[in-house]
Amino acid sequence: MAANKNTNTGGADVQSTAKDVRRDHDVVTLGIAIAAVILFVGTAGVAVPTLMRSWIHSAPSPDLILTNALLLNIALILLGWNRLKALNSELETRRRSEEEARKLADLDHLTGCYNRRSFTAALGHLLTDGVGNERALAAIALDLDNFKQVNDLNGHQAGDEVLRSTAARILKLLPEGALLARLGGDEFVCVVPYHPQVPDRIDQLATRIIEQVASPVLHEGSAVDVTMSVGIASSIQIEDTNLGELSAQRLMHKADIAMYHAKKQGKNRFYWFEMPMENELRFRNELEAGIRRGIALGEFKPYYEQQVDLESGQLVGFEMLARWESPELGLVGPDIFIPIAEEIGVIGELSERLIAQAFEDAKEWDSEISLSVNISPVQMRDPWFAQKLLKLLVKHRFPANRLDIEITESCLHENIGMVRSMITSLRNQGVQVSLDDFGTGYSSLSQLRSLPFDRLKIDRSFISELKESDNRGKLVDAIISMGDGLKLPITAEGVENEAVLEALKGMGKLKGQGYHYGRPEPADKVIERLAAQDRLAKTSLENVTEVDFKAADEKRGGGKKAG
Repeated sequence: MAANKNTNTGGADVQSTAKDVRRDHDVVTLGIAIAAVILFVGTAGVAVPTLMRSWIHSAPSPDLILTNALLLNIALILLGWNRLKALNSELETRRRSEEEARKLADLDHLTGCYNRRSFTAALGHLLTDGVGNERALAAIALDLDNFKQVNDLNGHQAGDEVLRSTAARILKLLPEGALLARLGGDEFVCVVPYHPQVPDRIDQLATRIIEQVASPVLHEGSAVDVTMSVGIASSIQIEDTNLGELSAQRLMHKADIAMYHAKKQGKNRFYWFEMPMENELRFRNELEAGIRRGIALGEFKPYYEQQVDLESGQLVGFEMLARWESPELGLVGPDIFIPIAEEIGVIGELSERLIAQAFEDAKEWDSEISLSVNISPVQMRDPWFAQKLLKLLVKHRFPANRLDIEITESCLHENIGMVRSMITSLRNQGVQVSLDDFGTGYSSLSQLRSLPFDRLKIDRSFISELKESDNRGKLVDAIISMGDGLKLPITAEGVENEAVLEALKGMGKLKGQGYHYGRPEPADKVIERLAAQDRLAKTSLENVTEVDFKAADEKRGGGKKAG
């Protein structure tokens, strides 16, 4: 940074020196031209009459020196005139360049709208000079939904065309006195004056903008569809509008918050800013920071929910569920932090830490008890996920045949080829793979038949209402029959009471899990439960493995000796 700064300063000094030299040169040239004109007047007064008499009356030739001086004066005058013309041309070129530079500095080169810097300054002036009881300003933040897919699927030229078309459509709808800026990427913002008693005008404008932007954009014969999320904030919501650009930044920030709220509520809509939105965003930011900090400090713990054979009532496995033991928030469930962890890109690290701890916990259980682990769809996008999981199995020396990973139906539609490869790699090493929340997604029979799943898990939304509707019972029965036809065993989630349990028992051989058997428990409670049932491992897995290795070595050694 310092080097660049010095270089820039040196360049400015060179330019300044060049300008000074050129200015001095122009002054000298002008001085010479003026002196030449004065000398010409004096010389011509003497030489010209003599020349005229010599030409007309054949008089003696005038003084040669005086004649040469006259000619030299004429040459100097012509030189000065040419230099003056060149100087004027240079000044005009410089004026045009400076005007173009100002235009480039103030406008977005792609759309011709204001840019962030110039818009913030303009909005600051409007807030300082143009608001009151009879006039308010609405800042409207606009952001294209899923614009990255437009670039990825159609190319950046198509994306540029969409941005230009979007700006043109918005400009056509804006009333007189409104301003539009492109802040960068696919983000736009406009400011519109309105009467505080008639906010419906802004609602109507936002609705028209959303409708117009949603119209397809034609690019090279293809139609590109986009939608837009809109957030609106009023200058009435700014406590002090006399702070210029600072007030402008506050107003734009509130509009941004409302726009992100619109995206969260489903996109392709608009919302006015309200204070709870800002509180929610602040809480969200605190959650993000807390999640990152909690991962580093080991605040996320594996809890375990029982899986029971419905026919015998025997405990056959546990499903690992994540819990956040936050010092500030207490015990936080996965429905709160898992979506955020997926969005901020830390779900892989969080999951791997929990799985590693679960392996260590499960090694103290009876070897017949399985461990089920949920896998996020985000993790399934990682082509190295299967290798990472197998590496964890080796590192913690946990038997692959005791592990059952559960993936949801949504994973199947993002990249079914890669998912099939991962499932095959894991099953080849002995890992069981279950399709979780079956019935809530869009998996087809052809997918179930082509993908090598080991088990189906019926979503709890079907099971928990089993006794409330005959249709629900028929649907669950149909899923179980389908599983029998595909030779896929079934696990029923959401077994909450005895009535549901009895209904499921009559539908076939199933595994079940739910609060009827108890809430998810931390590792120490699981140990207590298994100890009461005499279901703990007799020896540690490490010792068992070492004994097996020693036995194998002795067998090989004994064979050699015998030979």
